[in-house]
Order: sequence, then structure tokens, then C-alpha cells
Amino acid sequence: MPAITTKDGTSIYYKDWGAKDAQPVVFHHGWPLSADDWDAQMLFFLHKGFRVIAHDRRGHGRSTQTAHGNEMDTYADDIAELAASLDLRNAVHVGHSTGGGEVARYFGRHGTSRAAKAVLIGAVPPIMVKSEANPGGIPIETFDTFRAAVAANRAQFYVDVPSGPFYGFNRPGAQPSQGIIDNWWRQGMMGGIKPQYDCIKAFSETDFTDDLKRIDIPVLVLHGDDDQIVPFADSAPLSAKLLPRGTLKVYEGLSHGVCTTHPDLVNGDLLAFIRS
Repeated sequence: MPAITTKDGTSIYYKDWGAKDAQPVVFHHGWPLSADDWDAQMLFFLHKGFRVIAHDRRGHGRSTQTAHGNEMDTYADDIAELAASLDLRNAVHVGHSTGGGEVARYFGRHGTSRAAKAVLIGAVPPIMVKSEANPGGIPIETFDTFRAAVAANRAQFYVDVPSGPFYGFNRPGAQPSQGIIDNWWRQGMMGGIKPQYDCIKAFSETDFTDDLKRIDIPVLVLHGDDDQIVPFADSAPLSAKLLPRGTLKVYEGLSHGVCTTHPDLVNGDLLAFIRS
């Protein structure tokens, strides 16, 4: 399997499809998933002539199940090593959920010299957890519940999340897809419990405010206003305001898992933004 070995010895698995001289589109997955969550986007952009790249974050998918480094700074440094190893230039980075935080921290720590544009979809920035400085955030007790569920029986938790709030399958009139639910479970169970447990803190408590302010390239912020995982009001509009060149687009009535449930919509918007 294609992989790089980072400075701390971690193996980061990645997919790299398409002509090496084509513009790269780099996809960053959400928790607790893998590069496979981008199937609909990878195939679409490959057929449009782009070079498409997606990695499994450390601890997730086919990458090393690390007991260390399961936080945003190291995630960002892993991306920097991957981008350098593949000599990516003029890249477009697309991050969903936790992957959106990874994109923000990557640019905040390593700059935008290798990138052209970025897209944040249902992304966790600026910060999820509630505090005096972020009164609209989610109480930390909610994330404590996530940790308890992962520790107690993550196999069942990884059925419950996609069956309900992740894709909005718990909404009246929704038509759940068993294949989508099973695929979410499959990806989650490929990763390690320790890094996935640690990642809950990383995606919920990391403050990306300063990272967003440093991103000097165009950034498209896409978010469903019925997102039950990363609530819209305290994420996307705040990020768009902090970004120097941010543009916000809202998907009315759509869920956190919009890339999977509505790939034609998302892919069309991504393509239009990249070509603009």
C-alpha cells in the first residue's frame, strides 16, 4: 500500500490517482473514518482530469494505530510531510468535519505556499466546545459521552451515529441507506480505539481561530443547516467571517454527511469553486 513514514515513525496511508502534472485535490476525512469516505468525490474529480489524493489520518483506516500524536498539531505536520513527499503544488485542500480542522491547522502551521484554494465542509472550526469565550458551543459533557461510548462499545456506537444524526437518518421522512451505515461502521472499526478516543478531544477542544485568520487563499465554507454533529450557527458563519477570503454557502435542510448523501450537489459546487 502507498504510504509515507513520518519523522516519528508513523506510517500514513494515502491514495494518489491521476496524472502527476494535473492540479492536485487533497481530501481530509472526518472522525473516525478514512480516505474511503471520499469515494464519490475522488472518482468524480479523477474523471474531470484532476490528481486526487486522500490519506488515512494517523490512528485511522490503514495508517499506524498510534498511541501518541493524536492531536491537531501532529495531524497538520503529517500533512506537511505528505505534501512535501508528493511535491504538491497549487493544491486544493478539501476537509470535512475533523478534516476541516486539520486543513485549518495545516495552513496555520505551515502556510499556503503549496496551495491554491481550500474548502471546509461541515467543519469543526472555529471551536466546538462551550466555554465563556464560546457560549454557543457544545457542552463538554456531550464529548465526554462520546468518549464513554467509544470506550464501552465503539462497535455499537459506530452503528448508532450513522444510523441517526450523522446523515440525518433520524429525521421524519428520511430514507436510511443500510449500505451507507455499514460503510461508516466499516471505516470506523478499521482504526484504533486509542487514537480515535484521543481525537475526540482534538476535534472538539482545539481553537482554530488564529489558523483561520492566517489563511490567505480563497476558502469556500459549505455547511448543512440541519447538521446535528457540527451545529451550523456556531461553526460555518463564524469561520467564514474569520477567513480573510472566505465564502459561505449553506445547504438548507441537509445533514453533516452531505458529501455522501448529496454528492452531485457537493461535487458541482466544489468544481465550480476550483475552476473560478
